[in-house]
Amino acid sequence: QLQLVESGGGLVHPGGSLRLSCTVSGFTVNYYYIGWFRQAPGKEREGVACISGNGDTAHSANSVKGRFTISRDNAKNTVYLQLDSLKHEDTGVYYCAAAAYVSPYVCYESPTDYDYWGQGTQVTVST
Repeated sequence: QLQLVESGGGLVHPGGSLRLSCTVSGFTVNYYYIGWFRQAPGKEREGVACISGNGDTAHSANSVKGRFTISRDNAKNTVYLQLDSLKHEDTGVYYCAAAAYVSPYVCYESPTDYDYWGQGTQVTVST
């Protein structure tokens, strides 16, 4: 059974850091591109970052560029999202998602491009 499990969320002060993990099971992550998304209360789910199957290509939203870094360790079937210089507006539930790729060099930033989703992990940035 294909499954994605996020971990690493929590409560952090503004300016702090967290590292989120997305561990996958039931499939070999090498053949999938992975995205991170977040959803704040009352807002739509938005793309944060994505990474291609071979890890050569990554995209991040303008709102997090320079602060968040996506990476993957295919040997561990895990994708990471490093969150630095966190702001109040980064608060939300963070989800990872996966889809089988046509090319190992691409990833996509829209939620509609993904087929499999984790349950999410809460990130709260507060004083």
